[in-house]
Amino acid sequence: MMTQNVSDLILQMRRRLGLSQERLAVELGVSFYTVNRWERGHTQPSRLAWFSIEQKLKQMEDKGEDLLASYYRQSQGKSGT
Repeated sequence: MMTQNVSDLILQMRRRLGLSQERLAVELGVSFYTVNRWERGHTQPSRLAWFSIEQKLKQMEDKGEDLLASYYRQSQGKSGT
């Protein structure tokens, strides 16, 4: 359930930015395989990666605002990491 939300968030963010998985990986400071695993729901981002993702969404301004609000509103009700 949560993993699917993560997958959707990463995929939507990447598509809105018009980036390949490789390019998003470079911008977030992770490997292509890491972004690929996130999008496929095999793993979730580390705390450091979440910080980078959040910063990227904030940089997107209007294009990322709904993703940021939607994901963080959902995750606030869950026990934090």
